[in-house]
Amino acid sequence: MLVFTVFVILLTLTVANDKRLTIFLIKNREDWILDIVGLWFQGIIIPVFQITLVYQLYKFLLPNFQDILKPHFLVGFVISFVCVDYLYYWNHRLFHSKWLWSIHQVHHTITSMDVLGTSRNTLWTSFFIIYLWIHSLFIYLLQDPSWYILGISLTSALDLWRHSKFSPQPQSFLYQWLSPWLILPSDHAWHHGSESVHVNYGANLKIWDRLHGTYHTSEQAPCSLGIQSNFSLIQKLLSPF
Repeated sequence: MLVFTVFVILLTLTVANDKRLTIFLIKNREDWILDIVGLWFQGIIIPVFQITLVYQLYKFLLPNFQDILKPHFLVGFVISFVCVDYLYYWNHRLFHSKWLWSIHQVHHTITSMDVLGTSRNTLWTSFFIIYLWIHSLFIYLLQDPSWYILGISLTSALDLWRHSKFSPQPQSFLYQWLSPWLILPSDHAWHHGSESVHVNYGANLKIWDRLHGTYHTSEQAPCSLGIQSNFSLIQKLLSPF
């Protein structure tokens, strides 16, 4: 519910702040299909896959481990929001390696920060993202996964916000409070910059990029976003090679 609410709010703000709907008019038919299919696949198909097949897989492989972890509720949240976030940082860096860049590059074809483009990807990229496998595992292992799931929801909501253009102004209190530790839309814009895709890999927390030397300051917006691609729509969706 949190994720859907944030999506609706960001979409409403996008329309309200762009009376001429420029951000939508610059999308061609292919971009619209990629974005809508991506949101549908990642927002509906993958969660259903997680709570049915992947969860049942762990039940089959680890029959004696269900509900075995009984940590304090805050520990469950920290595992989800902090520890898994660190694993995702390396997962994301691996997507930028020569081995996996092919299946990630479609995500970098977005040319403007736009919540609708959050899930633009080659469809089966989701199977290489650790969220699919590790979230189902912890939900299976934790006796009470409610705070772990809260961390998942917050991470997903931040993912939508991170791909929007609504970043707090540098002079604002919100920016001064969030900027030292949280990846903001202005930080993630540099990750989608045409000339700077190998920076700011983090999802939630900025510390991982600072720790590993991949953080790029975001005092100014990148000149342009997106990479060029000559792939057809079918190639982008299924076979970007």
